[in-house]
Amino acid sequence: SRRQRQMCIRDRSKTRAADLLRECEYPWQALDKIGETILKIGAALSSEEFSHPKEDVWIAKDAVVYPTAWINGPCIIDSGAEVRHGAFIRGNALVGKNCVVGNSVELKNVILFDNVQTPHYNYVGDSILGYKAHMGAGSITSNVKSDKTHVVIKSAEKSIETGRKKVGAMLGDFVEVGCNSVLNPGAVVAYLGDLGMGKTAFTRGLAAGLGYKGRVTSPTFAIVNEYVGGRLPLFHFDMYRPVSYTHLTL
Repeated sequence: SRRQRQMCIRDRSKTRAADLLRECEYPWQALDKIGETILKIGAALSSEEFSHPKEDVWIAKDAVVYPTAWINGPCIIDSGAEVRHGAFIRGNALVGKNCVVGNSVELKNVILFDNVQTPHYNYVGDSILGYKAHMGAGSITSNVKSDKTHVVIKSAEKSIETGRKKVGAMLGDFVEVGCNSVLNPGAVVAYLGDLGMGKTAFTRGLAAGLGYKGRVTSPTFAIVNEYVGGRLPLFHFDMYRPVSYTHLTL
């Protein structure tokens, strides 16, 4: 369903690009329109809340931008955001409220939902990062295939042609990317969803990748399922019913 296809960008109230994303069947379809969307939004921003230091750049007056950061337009740096020393924003970047763009981070053609953190040595290009997504130090989004062919998004059921040579990553709300990870072109990472969204299907794939050969099932009635026998033990928790951390004590 359309709702399942957009599960990785669940809370569109956490970005000024909500209207753009609602128009798209798949989130990566928004990549072609980020620049024009920023220009449209920027033209309507209040001069009492945003400064306009250069053409096509709007920066919230309560945002912190360090003097060695470089910002090209079109770009919006929203309220409470922090752009640290040596950051390089190449353009077409919508940086949401309370985001962190850290030292030596490079952004290009991106939507960062509110409270996203790219704090240390990250490259994020042609990507959309959901609410409170976090890129660990040194992690990057690879956005071009080595053979320069169009990026294809693959799921268990089908392959989807994007029609683009450059597609980085689509990260869902609250996604954590580990330090020094490289996300392949067209990576979709979303492990937050309602019942039936495919969380257990994802866990089956993760278990298989770890070399586990047994059956993987939903932990809905067990709270946690433990899978051993692969390269690492895997614990799959049901996070719907527990109301206290004590319920998760092994």
